[in-house]
Amino acid sequence: MSLEEFKELDAATLPVGKLISIIARGHNIYLNHNLKDLDINATQLHLLFEISCQSNINQENIASRCNINKGAVARSIKKLEEKELIVREIDSENRRQNKVSLTDKGQETLNESINIFNKWEMEIFSENDLIERETLQKVLKEIAIKTMELNQGDNR
Repeated sequence: MSLEEFKELDAATLPVGKLISIIARGHNIYLNHNLKDLDINATQLHLLFEISCQSNINQENIASRCNINKGAVARSIKKLEEKELIVREIDSENRRQNKVSLTDKGQETLNESINIFNKWEMEIFSENDLIERETLQKVLKEIAIKTMELNQGDNR
């Protein structure tokens, strides 16, 4: 469906999940395009965010928090480590797990990527006076919480 055709659709006929999916996909395309200079992709960026939120997080928790399978996390972690954006250390309490934390270079990359996020948000909200950013953030957070609750314990 073209952009013009999509614009003509009645919003009330579109499932919320479909709209969220379109936004998420478009956001990832935007990020991947704009993150090229930083030599990371959108998935790796999301991992950097999680690692920055909780220093010395293990890979299993990263997978759970990002809703990504453990294998994909392991591959992305390896690439981030090769780029010297993170360090992995064996967890002294559980030697089967690694603790992951950002390097200074990783923190710098994360800071630069936040500018890309901010640019996207400025574009989204500058042309649409109907959307109050803070209200949307609160509503989307509640939807995210409900979604996580619905899927809690699910190993899909």
